[in-house]
Order: sequence, then C-alpha cells, then structure tokens
Amino acid sequence: MRATVVGAGIGGLTVAAGLHAAGWEVVVRERAAGPVTDGTALGIWPAAVRALDGLGAGDDLRAVSRPQSSGTLRRPDGTRLATIDASRTGEVLLVARPDLMALLAARIPGGTVRYDDPVTGPAGLHAGADLVVGADGVGSVVRALLPGGAGVRPRRTGTVAYRGVATLRVDAGSETWGRAARFGVLPHGPAGDRVNWYAVLPAADVPAGHDPEVDLALLRERFGDWHDPVPRVLDRIAADGHLRHHLADLHPRLRSYTDGHRVAVLGDAAHAMTPDLGQGACQALLDGVALASAVTSGEPLPAALRRYDRERRRRTQRLAGTARVVHRVAQARRGVRLRDAVLRALPA
Repeated sequence: MRATVVGAGIGGLTVAAGLHAAGWEVVVRERAAGPVTDGTALGIWPAAVRALDGLGAGDDLRAVSRPQSSGTLRRPDGTRLATIDASRTGEVLLVARPDLMALLAARIPGGTVRYDDPVTGPAGLHAGADLVVGADGVGSVVRALLPGGAGVRPRRTGTVAYRGVATLRVDAGSETWGRAARFGVLPHGPAGDRVNWYAVLPAADVPAGHDPEVDLALLRERFGDWHDPVPRVLDRIAADGHLRHHLADLHPRLRSYTDGHRVAVLGDAAHAMTPDLGQGACQALLDGVALASAVTSGEPLPAALRRYDRERRRRTQRLAGTARVVHRVAQARRGVRLRDAVLRALPA
C-alpha cells in the first residue's frame, strides 16, 4: 500500500511513522526547504506521551523534554488568580518543537520527506497513492477534496501572538491575564535554563507590517511593568528572537475528516484551534496515530477512514470550540474584574 502525505509537521510525520511501521510505502511532500530548526516549546499531555511510547519514541521524548507540573494564573500585579496542577492528569512534558520533529523524523527512512515540494492544488494527488493525507495546516489544499471542504476557511480571532525562547531560569510557569492582553512563561529544556514565552494582543493594537524592533518595543511598553519574571524575560529577548502571527481557527466545521474513500485530513488541516488549551500539537499527534492505526487494521480502506472520523472528529471539534471560548474570556476588554473574581473563587 502507498500513501502520499502532504505536510511534514507533527501530524504528518506521526502518520508517516505509523504507516511505515506497518509496511506501507510513504512519501511526504513538504513545501519548506528543510527540517524545522527553530520554534518554541510544546506541551505534550499524557495521551500524546502514551502515543509516542507506542511509536517507540517515548524515551527519546523524555530525554529532551522537561516535566511540567504546576503553574499559576495571575494578574499583572502578580496577584494569584488560580493554580494549575498539570501533574494531576499524568505525565506532562514540555519539549522544543525542533526536538519533537527530529524524533518523529527518525522513525521514517531518509528520503521519505521530499522538501521544497509544495502542493498548490488537489489535482493529481491521487496518482499512485492508495491514501492521501492532508497534514498541510490551517490553509490546507487537501481539505478541498472532502465534502464541503472547499468552503471551510481560516477564521481569524482578531488577536496576534508573539512567541519565543529566552535563556533564563525561572522557578515555575505562569500565565498572566490583563485587559485584552496576556503573557505566559514556561521553563523548559532538560537543564531548566530556558523559558518559553508568549504574548497575545489585539490585532488592532499591533502595527502593520512586521518590524522586529517595533514589535519588541511594543511588547516592552505593554508588559514591562507586569510582575516578575515578565520584565526579566523581556530584557532577554533579541529583536529577531520572536515569532509573530495572527491566531485563527476553522469555520465552518468540517462535516467529515475523510472523503470516505481514500483521502483524510488531520491536525490543523482538520481542526485548527487557538492555543489556549495547549492541545494543538497533541491532537495532531493523536490524529496521526489514530489514522495510521485505522488504515493498517485490515479493514477495507473506506471503513477504516470512517472509523478514524468517528474516533477523532467530535472530540477535536469540541476542543477547538472550547479553546475559542477560553480565548475570548482571556482576551476580554470588559468585565475583567468579574472574570478575575470568578477565577480566584475556583478551587486550587
């Protein structure tokens, strides 16, 4: 059996690894010129850790990651609003995106990924393939092959996220909610000497274009008087040391993640979500494992694809909807005092 996977992100590499392990011939087409070499840290929740164990990559993950236990939700003045104990759910690990991508890529033969090979439209994707997998992100071209897929588009939230990594040691992670603004800090790296940081602002407050010096000045102006360690993190950020992008999800929801015959989508191509639940990477990984498991189970391919859709669509679309609600609450301009009072009343 042969598969063409479009996109060498987390979901694409995961499904390629699962298919390869079952003896499939796999080609992964990727528009980028080479493997990912930069990017911020990702939280890998227990179900995704177990999935990586199943791929034989769990020990490699633990070797390059840092356990994530608890953190706090705070106001800009440092007042604690809530405590988040991630350890209650099981093993949660924080790993740099390039490290995760590398350990997934190690599960497939060299040459499987064809870099600098963009797919600009769905025409011809079926040629020579028993299965076509769209792992090509929020702007997926493969999605157009699904029922109603051509009408599903990225929907911007009206907010812009900044992300980066700084060399700094902090004791614990925190996320701080202000008025229509957020700043998060998470220690990561095996030695704990780096922090993954992120900030979210209304798009209307962000200058047009992308001038790194202007962006950094804006971040320091908006967050420079927030509680420690936010100012220390800002002092460690170089002008070219951050990523910036508009946040978006998908609208309307897909009616199915497959065409019922030989095409399926996963990850952001299927259910792009805002990062507010920290689940995007995990769900892409779980999609990849579920899809590979279904189509290599011995069932006829159409039945296997329908099973994949049943297993993954409702759950991931529910998570995407919840993430959007949390995003609206966290970025609220009005009712901030009430929001904060409710959060403080929640049990630790």
